[in-house]
Amino acid sequence: MSARTRQSLRFPARQGGRRRRAWPAAAAVAIGVMTLGVLAPPAASDSAAPPAAAARQDAVQRALNTLVRDDGMPAALASVQDRNGRARTYTAGVGDLTTGAKVPRDGQVRIGSNTKTFTAVVVLQLVAERRVSLDAFVDTYLPGLVRGKGIDGGRITVRQLLQHTSGLPDYGMHLDDDEIRNRYFEPRELLDLALEHPATAAPGKKWGYSNTNYVLAGLIVQKVTGRPLAEEMDRRIIKRIGLRHTYFPAPGEMTIRGPHPRGYHRSPADGPLRDFTEMDPSAGWAAGQLISTNSDLNRFFTALLAGRLLPSAQLAEMRTTVPAGTSGLRYGLGLTSRPLSCGGVYWGHGGDIAGYETRGGVTEGGRAANVAVTSIPTDEAAARHVNDAVDRALCG
Repeated sequence: MSARTRQSLRFPARQGGRRRRAWPAAAAVAIGVMTLGVLAPPAASDSAAPPAAAARQDAVQRALNTLVRDDGMPAALASVQDRNGRARTYTAGVGDLTTGAKVPRDGQVRIGSNTKTFTAVVVLQLVAERRVSLDAFVDTYLPGLVRGKGIDGGRITVRQLLQHTSGLPDYGMHLDDDEIRNRYFEPRELLDLALEHPATAAPGKKWGYSNTNYVLAGLIVQKVTGRPLAEEMDRRIIKRIGLRHTYFPAPGEMTIRGPHPRGYHRSPADGPLRDFTEMDPSAGWAAGQLISTNSDLNRFFTALLAGRLLPSAQLAEMRTTVPAGTSGLRYGLGLTSRPLSCGGVYWGHGGDIAGYETRGGVTEGGRAANVAVTSIPTDEAAARHVNDAVDRALCG
């Protein structure tokens, strides 16, 4: 978990020792304020919006403007969808700091740990098919693979992987952004790196965010289905609900296929912004490799919460949560709930990867919003403003 205690939807920073990070937990430091580019106006809607909706949309644009003007984000993008499926997109800032190019509306971004929700859905679909049991031990599917100091795959359940209560150490704490940028990792390499380190807790005793959990979940999918995880995601989710701009990058694929804002990264956290758009995302794999758009994420989380991807029993399991941090965030099986300022909660996940941060989800009433920025916030105020933009979009 980062020094800023950001609900850990990222690869957390290592505490002490050689400073190494992956998708990258920036420490809590103050940064200079930058104003980058011209703020873009809201997109026009297909039909006239009622006054309350217009006010909400104005609030969203103001929130994005703040992220660029006050928090130094090169660009901010949002998509807001009402319960009837009507959507609006927003942008602020510039899509390329070198050329000053506009931010593409609903551009593709790396969505980091939102990938975990996709992985969890595939696992839960296999549970519904009675090919996987949530309360079976990891050794049932990957016999003898998970062993280390205080670590035994014969004591860790599939449920504990998906809920981050396994006690497994996080391999992401032992990788450096520049080290992974041009390197391809096999999933077993990521697991081996994690298993060099001791357990952080006994299975089931403590919530602790670890990307290692989802690498194992992905390996279970592949073992049970006999097919690559990327193919299972594509068949079971992406094509099924028509996510036209979402994909799992192929091995060695470092670019983003569609129109996209460039992503920028500070490493160290008080250093200059560097262009990190092109990178090998394999260090994320089942925990963080997907590329998508805000609108596709809205479609995904809406379909998930509406029961279009899972039977009711498995969706109920996914929504059974434990406390995660101190801000009201709760974690289920690859799905989080977060309180709204207007009452109730919204369901989603969120993700960080060098160059991009995404936050958002769906309310119980069916309104959806996702926000992306093109640099991971490096102070608490900027991080809070990203979440505030989501809250404004969902509350008005």
